[in-house]
Amino acid sequence: MFVDQVKVYVKAGDGGNGLVAYRREKYVPNGGPAGGDGGHGGDVIFEVDEGLNTLMDFRYQKHFKAPRGENGMSKGQHGKNSEPLILPVPPGTTVRDDDTGEVIADLIEHGQRSTIVNGGRGGRGNIRFATPRNPAPDIAEKGEPGRERYIQIELKLIADAGLVGFPSVGKSTLLSVVSAAKPKIADYHFTTLAPNLGVVETEDQRSFVLADLPGLIEGAHEGVGLGHQFLRHVERTRIIVHVIDMAATEGRDPYDDYLTINNELKEYDLQLEHRPQIIVANKMDMPEAEELLEQFRNKLKDKYPVYPISTIKREGIRELLFAVANMLEEIPKDTKPLEEKDERVMYRHQEAEKPFTITRDPDGAYVLSGQAVEKLFKMTDFNTDESVQRFARQLRGMGVDEALRAKGAKHQDTVRLLEYEFEFFE
Repeated sequence: MFVDQVKVYVKAGDGGNGLVAYRREKYVPNGGPAGGDGGHGGDVIFEVDEGLNTLMDFRYQKHFKAPRGENGMSKGQHGKNSEPLILPVPPGTTVRDDDTGEVIADLIEHGQRSTIVNGGRGGRGNIRFATPRNPAPDIAEKGEPGRERYIQIELKLIADAGLVGFPSVGKSTLLSVVSAAKPKIADYHFTTLAPNLGVVETEDQRSFVLADLPGLIEGAHEGVGLGHQFLRHVERTRIIVHVIDMAATEGRDPYDDYLTINNELKEYDLQLEHRPQIIVANKMDMPEAEELLEQFRNKLKDKYPVYPISTIKREGIRELLFAVANMLEEIPKDTKPLEEKDERVMYRHQEAEKPFTITRDPDGAYVLSGQAVEKLFKMTDFNTDESVQRFARQLRGMGVDEALRAKGAKHQDTVRLLEYEFEFFE
């Protein structure tokens, strides 16, 4: 089964917890803090594996979690950092944040890696909080939570040439004739439900990858029909091989077919309008095909080369393959895809996220939320009084106390943070 678009959840590993410990060696006077830091949590990394050509591995497993870091140990020993979770993906994989639509990674070359979510840092042990005023602190941090997000993974096939055209014009038959691929072939629309790839070799031992894409119809760029799901695969092709039913077996004018499909490609992506194209006039063994081909050429006015073929009689195939191979030699591979080789960096202004926000629940309680304050809460160990006092000082330093007063909070009012409740004290 071909899978080219999935939504999954990824979570990096949490950092290990820091430790509260003290030295108690027999010949070490006064002792001192000896709690080590926790280890870093594992990242979630995507790596390109050229042996894959589908996202099938993500179809049945939707959640991926990297391991957390090891907790800190006594004698100042650092917890072990966790290994990253490396997930193989096929070439041509694009990863987007599901909430914002931001492109996180565009993976093309074999072995290319991209970190999707970063693991949390390890919490600091009490040895890191020692000061001359507090030489034996009873404070340690919990590990920082690893980042988590839902992502959309899309696969855009990387083929040298892509077959496009209306349904039932002979694209699958052509692929089966020129390669060892065995696509499903039948005399009804949308026989091809998923893209098929085949390796084509010419008589002079040149080879290229040819993709058979599902048929397009008018309005495909707006989601009409089946082909809109696979328009993204055309983006990666270096050459568009446009197959046209030149015998008009379904009553459509071949030149109108040409205009309709090219308009759909342009509406989907303006870059495709300038992509090199070869016209394949198929079904030339049928009556009236020669006459329609002459009319087609007169209207086309030599904009693109036209190669008449008959996949049934295997006529014209040799010349077509040589033409595709010759054109591919003139197009450097590093232009695929053309727009992705722009080395410019665009910087956008992004407002800093507020450290916290305060809202009210229907029962009158004040609700404290925000990435910074929630992260601070999760990294605080509430089992020791010193840690609780430090947490209160940090909230005060962030301006939480003043903001609560401004919202009307009074002594002993309830304040909620995540699933926990506190009392506000003046």
